[in-house]
Amino acid sequence: MICGIDEAGKGSVLGPMVIGAVGCDSQDEIQRTGVRDSKVLSRKMREKVYETITGKFPSFVVILTARDIDTRRETMTMNHIVASAHAEAILAIGADIGFVDACDVNEERYEKTLAGLVGEGCRIIAKHRADSLFPVVSAASVVAKVTRDRIIESLWEEWGDFGSGYPSDKKTVDFLLNYIRSHGTPPPIARISWATTRELCASCSQKSLFDF
Repeated sequence: MICGIDEAGKGSVLGPMVIGAVGCDSQDEIQRTGVRDSKVLSRKMREKVYETITGKFPSFVVILTARDIDTRRETMTMNHIVASAHAEAILAIGADIGFVDACDVNEERYEKTLAGLVGEGCRIIAKHRADSLFPVVSAASVVAKVTRDRIIESLWEEWGDFGSGYPSDKKTVDFLLNYIRSHGTPPPIARISWATTRELCASCSQKSLFDF
């Protein structure tokens, strides 16, 4: 069996990172579902493709909350955190070959890192933009993206609409800034190890000192 691995939310400052894995016997099987990289599919089409993929093929997700990521970053680099989650997903699928979106600038180095984590039973093929190169990784990207979108929407119900959760989203940054100003600390859904969070905390702290 082969599997594809991809993640959603790696760079977000609010909410989780989700790693998606999809297994199949051949890339052709996946391609017949009409799957493409999740970034080029509409929300409605992603949901439709997600139901098809998860209904026909083995799939698995690893969900790392903001707290999970902050805790792991105390002893691990972000690339190693992602690699560990990729390995967990590959082992859960039980694949012989794993196609993954390389999260290291050096594809070969990432292949070796991940291969060391999964052991000798699985060959690793890591490429940049693997989600546009391999249908099975495109499928995994859809599973990861749809799962994360659903989690974000559930978080909106509790915290209000904070946008996508990414630092490039003004709604996200405004939410985080206003929360820190009101509570003196970031919300539990924020990654406190992220530069965006640290900078906003420092900005609010400095302003408070000047006000005093």
